[in-house]
Amino acid sequence: MSPAPDPAPLPHPLTGQPFASPVPPGAGWPEDPSSPRTPRARTPDDVARLAASARTLDVLDARVAVCRACPRLVAWREEVATTKRRTYADQPYWGRPVPGWGDPRGGVLVVGLAPAAHGGNRTGRIFTGDRSGDWVFGALHRAGLAVRAEAVAAGDGQAVAGVRIAAPVRCAPPDNLPAPAERDTCAPWLDREVQLVRPAVLLALGGFAWEQSLACAARLGWAAPRPRPRFAHGAQASLDRPGGPPLHVVASYHVSQQNTFTGRLTEPMLDAVVRRAVELARRADPRPGGGAGTAHQ
Repeated sequence: MSPAPDPAPLPHPLTGQPFASPVPPGAGWPEDPSSPRTPRARTPDDVARLAASARTLDVLDARVAVCRACPRLVAWREEVATTKRRTYADQPYWGRPVPGWGDPRGGVLVVGLAPAAHGGNRTGRIFTGDRSGDWVFGALHRAGLAVRAEAVAAGDGQAVAGVRIAAPVRCAPPDNLPAPAERDTCAPWLDREVQLVRPAVLLALGGFAWEQSLACAARLGWAAPRPRPRFAHGAQASLDRPGGPPLHVVASYHVSQQNTFTGRLTEPMLDAVVRRAVELARRADPRPGGGAGTAHQ
């Protein structure tokens, strides 16, 4: 059974509006795409049906943000939202699935792993409110794709151009390890997001994202090279897109603290991969503002 919402709503760190944890859909949380009437997936079949029938990103995001198809992940994300980390004990937690975010026509789709328990699961926006997110948005800002070098909370004024960010698993998993069945249940959300955004480049952060990006492309009918490309920092694969330009998949080590604190991933290494992804996207769509645009304050 899922934990009950907080008996005492707490103020949002930016707006001051009180919210229960987890946040009910349509309660007024900044950037919440859902309403109380948004249909909720409760089984893998529901996910497949609701993802495939989403005709716009707005509809897809709304449906993602109320999904309840994986009982273990629902219980975990809501337990975290009610128990909280001591640092954030005075804040409400989103405690729901985290939809993709960013430019709806971004030439680069950054693919992570899953929301962090006290990052996206707290703030309601992917890679927001934690140190891994600071690395992602810092690199996007240095590349001219984000107006700010950090993202602290939904509604903070952060904006991007030419890039969108998503995760193959939309709920925070215990130990950052989704089960294979949870990964597979969530896959139709990513598949439909890629279909709607039509990016030129998938920028995979980590081995899990690399494998899921290639798997997504295969499910959508894009032919990967043989043998199957292996993950490595800076790895790149070009997949034949039926009736269109190729889809490029570019890899980076994940922005986890395990990698960034030890120096396995440095800012110059991440910046170089982001620059390559942007250049590939701009080659695919060289029009002004096409492929990967420039964000302005």
